Amino acid sequence: MSINCSLWQDNSMSVKHFAFVKFSEVTEQCFLLFTLILLMFLASLTGNALIALAIWTNPVLHTPMYFFLANLSLLEIGYTCSTVPKMLQNLVNEARGISREGCATQMFFFTLFGVSECYLLAAMAFDRYMAICSPLHYATRMSRGVCVHLAMVSWGVVCIVGLSQTTYIFSLDFCGPCEIDHLFCDLLPILALACGDTSHNEAAVFVVAILCISSPFLLIIASYGRILAAVLIMPSPEGRRKAFSTCSSHLLVVTLFYGSGSVTYLRPKASHSPGVDKLLALFYTVVTSMLNPIIYSLRNKEVKTALRRTLGKKSNLI
Repeated sequence: MSINCSLWQDNSMSVKHFAFVKFSEVTEQCFLLFTLILLMFLASLTGNALIALAIWTNPVLHTPMYFFLANLSLLEIGYTCSTVPKMLQNLVNEARGISREGCATQMFFFTLFGVSECYLLAAMAFDRYMAICSPLHYATRMSRGVCVHLAMVSWGVVCIVGLSQTTYIFSLDFCGPCEIDHLFCDLLPILALACGDTSHNEAAVFVVAILCISSPFLLIIASYGRILAAVLIMPSPEGRRKAFSTCSSHLLVVTLFYGSGSVTYLRPKASHSPGVDKLLALFYTVVTSMLNPIIYSLRNKEVKTALRRTLGKKSNLI
């Protein structure tokens, strides 16, 4: 059913409200997707919250690697909470509208948490590089102060990126149609609704994607290139196994996150389609956030031990 945008315009004829396109006219399909997303959302919140809590409450895990992992878990919570609740509402509610201000707020926080994760994954790779390639200097070069400083700088940078991108896009006029053919207020689907020539805005989105996806990814590749070279010359098979085990979880998370993000934001505009874009958005907002705590807990004995202790303390309290 089409939305009448004329009801949602002021005297400037710029759309002040948007509406999300209905996922399917078949109620059963919407309910099935609602159930699947809700279960993944709850699993993501529970898993990431437990990992963050386990790290903060176990002094043995107060190291740079786990400091970044706890921050990653908190980022994942914010990342999913910025998009999934509205997504779930739209699947079961006929009123699928969102105000211009609400859409801009959702875009800002989605961009904030998404770009933050790009830089945080790069910081985690650099931390592993320092631990394996410069173990004698690791304690001083990756002190708690340095880690906090890295986190604060990344948050500052991404705040500027998120605010500038959101302001730049919503400074445009939206004359209609006002239907967003996506799961949430992402950059490119909103740009598609703007009046006039948006080529400069699309170029800005592409440049920011290059800087915020490709640049951290190149740092990750460089870090793991040095790590691989160092591991291959280790005399101890046990040392090589431990190093590969430590890095494998992070590499898997990087592959999932950067793979889906690159396909979404760096592929040519002509190859975009609403169906594929929605599937990719569902993957990098819900699925990867759910898988991350599973990947880290299964591949890391210290995290599994900390989770058991944390869950044991909770059961004793009950």
